[in-house]
Order: sequence, then structure tokens, then C-alpha cells
Amino acid sequence: MSDVTKVTIARGDGIGPEIMDATLEILEAAGAALEYEEIQIGESVYRRGILNGMEPAAWDSLRRTRVFLKAPITTPQGGGYKSLNVTIRGALGLYANIRPCVSYHPFVNTKHPQMDVVIVRENEEDLYAGIEYRQTQDVTQAVKLISRPGSEKIIRYAFEYARANHRRKVTAFVKDNIMKISDGLFHRVFDEIAAEYPEIEHETMIIDIGAARLADTPEQFDVIVTLNLYGDIISDIAAQITGSVGLAGSSNIGDQCAMFEAIHGSAPNIAGKGIANPSGLILASVMMLVHVGQAEAAERIHNAWLRMIEDGIHTVDIFKRGISKARVGTRDFAANLIDRLGERPVTLTPASYEVGAKATFAGIQLKTRNDAKKRLVGCDIFIDHTGGDGGAMAARVLPLVQDGLKLSVISNRGQKVWPDGAPETFCIDHWRLRVMGEGNAEVSQNAIAALIVRMADAGFDIVQTARLYTFDGAPGFSLAQGQ
Repeated sequence: MSDVTKVTIARGDGIGPEIMDATLEILEAAGAALEYEEIQIGESVYRRGILNGMEPAAWDSLRRTRVFLKAPITTPQGGGYKSLNVTIRGALGLYANIRPCVSYHPFVNTKHPQMDVVIVRENEEDLYAGIEYRQTQDVTQAVKLISRPGSEKIIRYAFEYARANHRRKVTAFVKDNIMKISDGLFHRVFDEIAAEYPEIEHETMIIDIGAARLADTPEQFDVIVTLNLYGDIISDIAAQITGSVGLAGSSNIGDQCAMFEAIHGSAPNIAGKGIANPSGLILASVMMLVHVGQAEAAERIHNAWLRMIEDGIHTVDIFKRGISKARVGTRDFAANLIDRLGERPVTLTPASYEVGAKATFAGIQLKTRNDAKKRLVGCDIFIDHTGGDGGAMAARVLPLVQDGLKLSVISNRGQKVWPDGAPETFCIDHWRLRVMGEGNAEVSQNAIAALIVRMADAGFDIVQTARLYTFDGAPGFSLAQGQ
């Protein structure tokens, strides 16, 4: 038997305790060599005033075991509560979220019988950094953070996963036709890394058409790597079109820790009814067993699960007359799976796990950074102001712009309104004033600071400033629409 691995578990909220009980019964029956530390997380912890949903002692357990099997939780609405999943992923450096989405035709009803797609989602940054502001009466802001190291880690992970699992192609989903700097960075890093894996086909798609094709013809994809928000959305789409989002498990992998969970939520509307499908958490536990080197137990559970699906023993979410043979609840689902331990599927492809063959890839090495020459060339100044138009705004600002600076453009919600703005443009109370160096010269922090003071003294309500830089001569900022 393998050495015993300590695992932190959390039963979560809603259907969480029911599907965790079922999963633990199966792990024990399969001979998994595991020892558990149980922690309490989720709604009850939030309600005690802990805004991240997890007490300090729970963090200590995760740092001891470095492996976390987590049932879904409920995050209370409003009140400043932060997503526990996002917090854990960021705090423990779980940068890679892996979500296999497989069709089980003809035993689970689906329009896509050939689907076998793995979503590799960046897990730490993007809009999920949760940096938001209310800046005016009418405008809120969310900050989208995309880094080169974050992009490099997740993209290299995707190619390493494809190589280890004999996958033929990696596709990147981005939106760099609009977000040319942030998504554009992800695209450039993808092209750089793809060149190091010549045996693996690669392509890039704009997220909107990519998602449409994923929903329509998923068999054209193999491994998809993408940013955090896009990955969250398309992985649920992909899981659902396999037959049910309740069938999908996921892993969250970092250099030191890993978390395994179903991709669905806590489903409080069916909690306590004994009808929840535990498959997502069961398959997440299979991924966990592979991660900790217990491939034999992983294979036994996965193949028994496949055989049960073939035998038509289904929970209500995938039950369909003419296909299914018996509709069972959560506990009977687990019992039927345990009865099939040691069996293999007849029609579906059996699971086969060599130790290390499908391992996770900790310790992704980053390239040495080549520092670009950085020059300060201007500043965007955002103000809260109601009424007027771009011309009236410029008339107030121009007398204040001195010290080698010039007012270059004024925009409202990103649309140029001065100079030569369109009179039809609808303006709200959030204005961006861009000042640049005369003749595109480098400018000083002191000149910008002095301008900001003059504007404040003149009564402008400045809500944000952003310095504008070039890197090796290339602008590190976008233009206004229409500029």
C-alpha cells in the first residue's frame, strides 16, 4: 500500500456534506491511503464575521497537508464577503485550474458524443483579483490585471499537460482585438511558449467565436488555455454540454499546494433531499489520488464510476428514460459504485493512470526577464464632473497645463470627446484628461504632480490618475476610441 497521505477536507454548504460523505465512503472502500484533517469553511464561518470564510486554524491545516479536498460552499450575498475559492487560490499560489470535460455517450444524453476537452484556466489574476472602485455617482471600475509571469506559468502548464497526456493541440482564448495590451500580452506569451513545443499544434481564437465553436463543435478542441474570467465561463459551458455540470471535477494546482473540488455550486435548493450527484467531487478525488501518487486507487474508482454510468445507474440530473436503468440518490450512487470496484467499463474508454504519467507540473520555470527601457511620457487624470461637453472641459483645463505638458485628448467612457468630438456622444460624470509631454518628450513626476495640485486648487474632483509609460519606445497605454 502507498504511504498514507494527509489531506485536509471541508464538507462545505448546501449539498456539500452529502456529496463529501459519499466520496469519503468510496475512497475508503477503494483502499486509498489517506488520513483526514477536517476544517470548517463557508457560510457559517462568514456569518461569524470572518469575511474570507475561513478561520486561521484552517489555513494552518492546509499548510500542513498541502492537499485540500473541498466540497462547494455558499458565499453570502453583499456585506463585503470575498469568494473563498478566489482567496484560497491566490493565497496558496494555486495558479492552474484544470477542468476535464468529457462526454459519456451513449449513456449520458448529450448532443456532442465525441467531446473530450480540458480547460486550463489561469487562477490568480485577471478581474478576479477583485480590485474594484466606485469613482463617481454613475461609474464603477474593475481593474483587469494580466502579468507576464502569470501568463507564462499557465500557458507552459497547458503545454506540459498536453505533452504528458498525449494531447494533440492547445488553443488559447483571448480578446486582444479589443484589449490589445492585457489580452495582447497573454497572446504574445502564448506564441513564444508554443514555439518550444513543435510537436503540439497550437492556435489562438477570440473568446466570443471560440466559445461559440466550443458550444457547437467541441470536438475541434483538445486543450484550451485562457484567462481567469473566460476560463470560468467556458468551463461551465463545456461541462454542461457533456450532459451535466454535475459530472465535472477540477484541480487547482500550485508549486506547493493543491485543491480539488467539483466545479458546481452548493445547490441549496436541493440540500438535504439526498438527490445530489456526487460525481464532480468523486472525479475531483480521482484527480487528487493521481496528484499524491495513488494511481491504482484512482484507476479503481474511475473505472467503477464509468462502469456504473454504463449500467445506467444515474442520479436525477442525468436520468433519462430509454437510456438510464435506475434513478438513485446520493447514498445509493456511492453504494453502487463501491459494488463495482475492480470492474472496468465495456464501451467507454477505461481510465488508466501510470504514476507520474498524468502528474501535475509544479515548479514551472519562468524565463529571465529582459527589462525594457521605461520612459514617463504623460498622465491620465480622471475627474468626476457632471454636465458640459469636451470643449467646455478643455477650456477649463488648458490654462492649467504648463511645465512642458500639453492636453492631448479628453474622453468620456473611453470615447474621445475633445478635440473634434462627435456631438452625438453621450457623456456621463466620468472624464479622462490625457496630458503628454510637448513633442512627445519625456516628462517629470514633478510636472505631473504640480498639474494635479493646480487642478485640485481649481476645484476639479480628481478620482484617479494613471502614469503613461513607453517600454523600449512602445506605448504602454491604449488610445481613446476615435483618437
